[in-house]
Amino acid sequence: MNTVNLKQLAKELNLSVSTVSRALRDSWEISTPTKQRVFDLAKKMNFQPNPYASSLRKHRSRTIAVVIPEVANNFFALAIKGIETVAREKGYHVLIYLTNEEAAEEVAVASNLQSGRVDGVILSLSGETQDTRHLLELQQRNIPLVFFDRVCEGITAPKVTTNDYESGFIATEHLIKAGCSRIAHLTISMGLSISHKRKNGYTDGLRRYDQPFDQDLMIHCSSDEKENYRMIRELFLSEKRPDGVFASVEKLAVLVYHVCRELGLEIPRDVKVISFSNLVTASLLNPSMTTIAQPAYEMGKEAATILFRRLEKKYIVVPDDRVMLPARLEVRDSTAAPAQKPSPAIHRSETCPQPVL
Repeated sequence: MNTVNLKQLAKELNLSVSTVSRALRDSWEISTPTKQRVFDLAKKMNFQPNPYASSLRKHRSRTIAVVIPEVANNFFALAIKGIETVAREKGYHVLIYLTNEEAAEEVAVASNLQSGRVDGVILSLSGETQDTRHLLELQQRNIPLVFFDRVCEGITAPKVTTNDYESGFIATEHLIKAGCSRIAHLTISMGLSISHKRKNGYTDGLRRYDQPFDQDLMIHCSSDEKENYRMIRELFLSEKRPDGVFASVEKLAVLVYHVCRELGLEIPRDVKVISFSNLVTASLLNPSMTTIAQPAYEMGKEAATILFRRLEKKYIVVPDDRVMLPARLEVRDSTAAPAQKPSPAIHRSETCPQPVL
């Protein structure tokens, strides 16, 4: 049985080879009636495309890169699952690169990717990144770039985030309504957009409820876990010991649990804790931890969907397209009132709304 090729399809339909090719790729440039004619004949003639030959002609690797700062944070694990779901449907492979929160490592990864080994990049910035010229160089080589979670505001590229500012406000408000008057904020690199937004939500939350801002209760942490532990411990041993903690990432909240256990402090009696976290074990901690849960899986899927739109050129992608998916407040025992009897179950789940200032 002879193999049917694009030229034969084009001849039968009295169309150009390029038109038939674009129609089979479901390109937005081809009208729906023409696509239907091509699809019907391709099915009738049992046309089987050759994806390998197509990749060679287009100089594509059918591989995308996902660059993340760490894997210990459950958020990134879930986001990768979302990305892989879309990539698998498209017949693409996914390469995972870790920067370990180091700017130099991110630069090295970007340099490696400029060789054309991937068709596009989905990236979340490292905590150290300040200079982003290496990412601009990727774009200059026509490698599509999509940011998610930790985005670069100075680069024109699609960005997928959650409502960090609103969530920071809601977290602070929740602690204040739970009776806290000395709320500490544990944050990572202030060079990141998420850090600024969550901090602004925190400070505006204090202001909204007439709570004073105390710089000593702002702890700037890093990727050094031992140093972070030391700073958190010193905070709890100081005269300004907090009665509430808002952690911007889950690993800092876990350190608070360890410090409290070492110092004999009881959560939530002595201090209440809330954190951005996608830990599946948050409800199993003792006490269970109140969290701001980001839609990590959905963010990964959205970032991948945008990237493939760009790769397939089916739709017009706005260069600085921004998608924001709302987070959820999951209220558990770590912020319970003293009179409440702790329970292992989640008391309430709600989407973080826009605060009224």
